[in-house]
Amino acid sequence: MTGTADDELLKLDAQLCFSLHAASRAFDALYRIRLRDLGLTYPQYLTMMVLWETGGLTVKQLGERLRLDSGTLSPLLKRLETAGLVERRRSREDERSVSVHVTEQGAALRARAVDVPRRMLDATGLSPDEVTRLRRTLDDLTQRLDAAAGSIV
Repeated sequence: MTGTADDELLKLDAQLCFSLHAASRAFDALYRIRLRDLGLTYPQYLTMMVLWETGGLTVKQLGERLRLDSGTLSPLLKRLETAGLVERRRSREDERSVSVHVTEQGAALRARAVDVPRRMLDATGLSPDEVTRLRRTLDDLTQRLDAAAGSIV
């Protein structure tokens, strides 16, 4: 936005962050509807997706993958465990390390969840190629913002 008039810089509609925020809220609203039958919130769904993909991770690895701090992740995992979808296991070698694994019930939920990404893709109206390009752009943006934040701290 170099060269943009000062008056334009502070307009809401000129903010990339607001466009991303609005899109994120729109996704959240649609996911809330799509995930209702699965009994999952969006953060729980993301957690289950990672665990379905990996089979199990430590809480630390899971937090890094999801970009969630332990204060957010711990209650989320507790709710998933109470629902019977995951189990947490303390490491025998290092009592401080806890891993999270999908239960049989959690694995069975995967079959019911498989249609969610297709339905979400359809809702975007984007082609698979457009989604791939958009994801690459957003991943690049995330890396740049992480680097910028790291250079400030």
